[in-house]
Amino acid sequence: MSSAAPSPPATVSGASYAAAAVTMAHYKAADSKREQFRRYLEKSGVLDTLTKVLVALYEEPEKPNSALDFLKHHLGAATPENPEIELLRLELAEMKEKYEAIVEENKKLKTKEKVH
Repeated sequence: MSSAAPSPPATVSGASYAAAAVTMAHYKAADSKREQFRRYLEKSGVLDTLTKVLVALYEEPEKPNSALDFLKHHLGAATPENPEIELLRLELAEMKEKYEAIVEENKKLKTKEKVH
């Protein structure tokens, strides 16, 4: 058995220390950017919407075959709509108003007919 003395602990050279400091700064910058991005997602409602959809999937009694399709379907309802769909909704609202006016006119005519 040789009784060699243990080697002294390795010291960090100036260059290694500088490299470590740069690496640490890089990680802090990346963490800062991640945090900014997380706050952006939170402010814009993305985190809340994703959480709601994931909870809905979790609470689904019979899990769908495709979780991705489930997410796409449920997230699709939260996205801005196609302009054509909005136009059709407006047209539908106008038609409902016209229908109500015609029904009201019909009631008045029936009442008038009973009087005569």
